Amino acid sequence: MAATVDIVIPVYNEEQALPNSIMILAGFMKQKLHNPWQIIIADNASTDATRSVAKMLCEKYPGVNYLHLPQKGRGRALRTAWLDSTADIVSYMDVDLATDLAHFPQLIEYLELGYDIAIGSRLSQGSKVTRPLTREIISRSYNLLVKSMFFTPFQDAQCGFKALTRKAAQAIVPSVKNNNWFFDTEMLIIAAKRGYRIKQVPVKWDDDPTSTVNLARTAAEDFKGLLRLRFGGIPQVPPPTGARLRP
Repeated sequence: MAATVDIVIPVYNEEQALPNSIMILAGFMKQKLHNPWQIIIADNASTDATRSVAKMLCEKYPGVNYLHLPQKGRGRALRTAWLDSTADIVSYMDVDLATDLAHFPQLIEYLELGYDIAIGSRLSQGSKVTRPLTREIISRSYNLLVKSMFFTPFQDAQCGFKALTRKAAQAIVPSVKNNNWFFDTEMLIIAAKRGYRIKQVPVKWDDDPTSTVNLARTAAEDFKGLLRLRFGGIPQVPPPTGARLRP
C-alpha cells in the first residue's frame, strides 16, 4: 500500500493567493500523485479573510483541510501540523508555489525508498532558478555559512519545499526551538548531525516578487539561531530507523 502524504501550506494573510494556489495544487495532486494525500492550510493567526477563504476552499476541493493557530510563525504552523499528523509522510511548500510542483513526487519517491528527509534545492547542479541577483547572493552566502559552521551535506536549507517521514518528524521536530523562518535550517542541521539520510532534489524555482519576507529581520534571526546551535550544542534525538516505506 502506498504511503499516505500530508501537504502543509503555512499561510499568514494570504486571502488573495490562496484560491489560485489551492486550485493548482489540488489539481496537480489529484492527477500526478498516486499516494493518498491531503492538503492542510495551516493558518498562523491571519488577520485578513484567510480563514473564511480557506474554509470555502475546503468545501470546494476534496482532500483540502484547514488548521487555525492563534499565534504567528511558519515553524510553529509546521510543528503543529506535522506532530498532529497520522500520515506516513509529512511535507510542506510555500503558498506561492515558487517551486515547480513536478518535483514533488520525486520527494515522496525518495522517502519511500528509505531516505528520512527529501528537500528541494535551488543550489544543486541541475536546478533552474529565477530571482534577483541580491537574493541569489544572500542565499548562497547564508548556505555557505551553514556549511562552514556545521559541515552539513545539504546545499539549500531554506527552499520552501520539503518532505520527511512522520517518524523523522516525530524524532526531530520536538527538539527544534525556533518557530519562525529558522525552523527549516535548525531541523536540517539536527537531522544531518544525528545521522538522518537527507536527499536533495534540484528544482525549478521562480522568485515571487510580491514576497513580504523581511530579509534583514530574517537574516538576524537566522544568525542568532546558527550561533545558538554552534555554541549551545546540537540536541540529541532518537536515531533514524532506516526503514523503507515502500514494501
